[in-house]
Amino acid sequence: MSKEELNEAFRNRTKAYSVAVICFCKAIPYHYVDKLILTQLVRSASSVAANYRAACRARSKAEFHSKISIVVEEADEAVFWLEVIEEAKIDNSAVLKGLIIEGTQILKIVASTRKGLEQQN
Repeated sequence: MSKEELNEAFRNRTKAYSVAVICFCKAIPYHYVDKLILTQLVRSASSVAANYRAACRARSKAEFHSKISIVVEEADEAVFWLEVIEEAKIDNSAVLKGLIIEGTQILKIVASTRKGLEQQN
């Protein structure tokens, strides 16, 4: 698979993750505290996809590194909010567990990418 095909596949994966998080959040019953947590989750998960997409359009290695660093931070935050939802017993479904797994995998991939860039310099 070419670099462009890998980038496209990961863009699609991060977007699918974002959509899955949104659908998950829409299914959670309304409660003021839960809504605050879910808002943060949707914001961070959607930022993963948006910033990865922006990274793929970077005009320089420095810009790519900057965008990938944002993706790492947002992916970590999304996993954090998913874990909070689980630990606060807001939800404990298989869907939540799948989102935690996917979020963690995405985080590992982008963190590894960033580490590789830093080792090149």
